[in-house]
Amino acid sequence: MLQKRVLFISILIFMMMAGLLGRLMQIQLFQAENFSAYHVNLIKESVKQRTHELVLDDGRGQFLDREGKPISYEEKSVLVLFPFIKKMDWNSSQIAKTLNMSHRELKSQVEAAKEPVVARGKEEPLLLSEQQADEINQLQIPGVFAVKKKIFPEYPPAAQFLGIYGENEEIFKKQYPDKDWRNKSVGLTGLEKSFDEFLQAEKETKFVYHVDGIGNPLFGIDVKYAGQANPFFPLQVKTTIDQTLQKEIESLLDEHHIQNGGAILLDVKTNDILAVASKPSINSKDPYFDEGSKNMMFKQLIPGSVFKTVIATAAIEEGAVKEKEQFRCDLDIRGNPAERNLGRLDFEGSFAQSCNRTFAELAGRLMEEDPTILENYARKLGLLEAVSWQGDVFQLSEFRQFEHDIGRVFADNESRKDQNFIAQTGIGQQEVRLSPLSVANMMAVIARGGEKRSVRAVSEIQYGDGTIMASFDEQKSDGEQISPYAAIKMQQLLRKVVTEPEGTGSLLKDLPYEVAGKTGTAETSVIHEEEQLHHKWFAGYFPFDEPQYVLVTVNVNVPGDQGGVNPLFADIVQMIYEKNKLDALHNNSSR
Repeated sequence: MLQKRVLFISILIFMMMAGLLGRLMQIQLFQAENFSAYHVNLIKESVKQRTHELVLDDGRGQFLDREGKPISYEEKSVLVLFPFIKKMDWNSSQIAKTLNMSHRELKSQVEAAKEPVVARGKEEPLLLSEQQADEINQLQIPGVFAVKKKIFPEYPPAAQFLGIYGENEEIFKKQYPDKDWRNKSVGLTGLEKSFDEFLQAEKETKFVYHVDGIGNPLFGIDVKYAGQANPFFPLQVKTTIDQTLQKEIESLLDEHHIQNGGAILLDVKTNDILAVASKPSINSKDPYFDEGSKNMMFKQLIPGSVFKTVIATAAIEEGAVKEKEQFRCDLDIRGNPAERNLGRLDFEGSFAQSCNRTFAELAGRLMEEDPTILENYARKLGLLEAVSWQGDVFQLSEFRQFEHDIGRVFADNESRKDQNFIAQTGIGQQEVRLSPLSVANMMAVIARGGEKRSVRAVSEIQYGDGTIMASFDEQKSDGEQISPYAAIKMQQLLRKVVTEPEGTGSLLKDLPYEVAGKTGTAETSVIHEEEQLHHKWFAGYFPFDEPQYVLVTVNVNVPGDQGGVNPLFADIVQMIYEKNKLDALHNNSSR
């Protein structure tokens, strides 16, 4: 009996030992690089446990402005401290003196460190001048390095336009089904999303050192610098953004207390986006799900009287206005006494003073002839189509630089049959929805004499060494256009909005650049404190005789007697004039 028990226990011990040995062989020999259902690479995980590292650059491509200067990041010198120096005499007093900071504060940062850290100051991280960086590196202290690091500001210029990126398994697997998603970022919004395939990281740049079980250096105090070996990567995306104008416009939005809305500036000749600013700002703590991540300049909004530009263009082309015809602008669109009694006005006066009755009536006339006529002219003016630069880039067919909401005039065919709906549509209400980007594109079409062009956000993709990988040439748009005659007549009407004493844009008549444009005040269904809120617009171009810029300013969901954007538009025009004047003086003095 005893022998049987001994035999049984021996067999049991043998089986347990065999199981443990088999498991050990599985871990160390057979599945070391692909263990369990989670496909864990045990070799890499083992190295990771014994490795401390500080990432200086995640390897993802970044964005440049139109001058080739970084716009999404700043490259600054910082001080990197490794924790093993706390057991060394590392001349901390001299480092603190060079940094102009407290010796005690510097020592406390090292004592608290368990992994490599970037020294902190009043701002995080502590940024070094070139002289400070040189002085620190000349001391040649192991574990103390002044290095260049990409610093990403909390609120970068054109934040919503550039977009955000982060780790998202679902999106990554959908976009790159054949790639390993772990520890990989993917573009989530804006240009980060559109250009993600070009921005994907190849390799991080980092400091690395190995430690033993209690955190001491495993191979002495040797620290390795693991950088990008390929000089062609990461790629850089060169945008059309003028960084100076971008920052100034964002500052002016704050000065005018724009909480929801923004401004977009286009180059008339090229249709390039020079600046695009959106409010609310991105919430850096939760950017992806926050309202601030949306680019309001690319979203559908109710345009109000800005849409009268379309009605006026159609009326001119179709001859819908009789010679010397007068309109009853003392009445509203339903024939009741108007809240804003403008008396009797001709067509030009109606546009300058934004008479609702005139354009409600003209919309009805035009629709009697052709139920699709308003959409046709909106399309000719570039309002009802994707306006982004689009084409084949390498193996990407019909690549589009950015996404934006497409405009609409009617939501369904039934709306075209209702005379009240048609009247409301004529003044940019009811179901009309346009993005500020599309409105800016419309103004550019008129300013160019009717020529339609794609809107360009990016001019080049560059290799890491600055050479060009791909260029995006200026691009004309397909489809029907308005006639040069209609464009010239519209230019005159838009100018009268500003020059007429009673024009809705008369506030802008004394600016250093002559402005042409159209105001808009759109009623919304949003009620706040028992008061209906409005979208306030001004869309225009300047200088009038030789157009260079299109500017659209929008303030969303504000009370009817507040939040007008004409003063904001005026300040932006004034700022651009002063900047151009200074640039001209600088160029003349440097010759």
